[in-house]
Amino acid sequence: MLAMALTSAPKICVIGDVAWDVLIRTTTELRKGGDTFGLVELQPGGSAANVAVWASRSGADVTFIGKVGRDRMGELAAENLHSERVVAFLPDTRDHLTGSVAVFVDHTGERSMVSGRGADFDLMPDELPYEALRTADHLHLTAWSFFTDPPRGAARRAAEVASQSGATLSFDPGSFQMIEEMGAAEFLRVTADIGVDVFLPNREEGAALTGLDEPGEIAAALHDLYRGALVVLKLDAEGALVHGAESSFHVDSVPAQMNDATGAGDSFAGAFLSVYLASGDALGATEFATHISAWVIGRAGARPPVDESIRQILEKFSPSSGLTG
Repeated sequence: MLAMALTSAPKICVIGDVAWDVLIRTTTELRKGGDTFGLVELQPGGSAANVAVWASRSGADVTFIGKVGRDRMGELAAENLHSERVVAFLPDTRDHLTGSVAVFVDHTGERSMVSGRGADFDLMPDELPYEALRTADHLHLTAWSFFTDPPRGAARRAAEVASQSGATLSFDPGSFQMIEEMGAAEFLRVTADIGVDVFLPNREEGAALTGLDEPGEIAAALHDLYRGALVVLKLDAEGALVHGAESSFHVDSVPAQMNDATGAGDSFAGAFLSVYLASGDALGATEFATHISAWVIGRAGARPPVDESIRQILEKFSPSSGLTG
């Protein structure tokens, strides 16, 4: 666990997937074999890249490590991260296109995703920026870097280098369906030994890993499986449950009209880490993260454009953010 809060903006390094989301949203039920009008647009995405952007928006000093194709979409991904004040290390390749994800959002706001195997799944250990890893205060990883190898070898090597240099680690298990397809035992075998300090699952992912249903039992079991990690269990409309070595507490959700659940967990993670790493205050960080994710689900996409309402949330909880001026 973190020994103390940092005295300045935390230097967070995020490694993992960067992609473009093809967002498809219907306003009415789409019947099998039917047709309807809706929203179809291209938006920047990738779970790890989303976390990096939200941590940066929330005041952290963020570096992102991923891989893109040697194509226009890769160039646009780099430009987008730069515009979000994220320092990006993006080795490119001619062998794969920049990643893409089909995101279908139904008329209730629930989302389903199909991830392509793009360049982001081809990151190799020798492509890592080792100096950036050695100088980070914290490294965040997502399960999308562990479901297949590559990029698993690169992610595990990044965790090793960062940990040896004194950085703390956080981990998001990514997808209950992918965990089930991989097998919980195998998933734990390749992730539970990397030295996770903060574990950020949702209820479905926690259930897939533990076989349990009750949130308190899930959080306690994950705390043990991940060797004493602080577990922040995301419970959607029921808020979040935080379980650590010394205490557990529940934070209520923020009322919101769900428009699109895409990126809600990523925004929660980025917001939580930015405040928690700077202050050591898990309660305040969780309250902030629930406000951020509630704002996100009321809009389309994982990284909605900044407006005055999000500036007010950032100013209240994260005054160091570069978006509050």
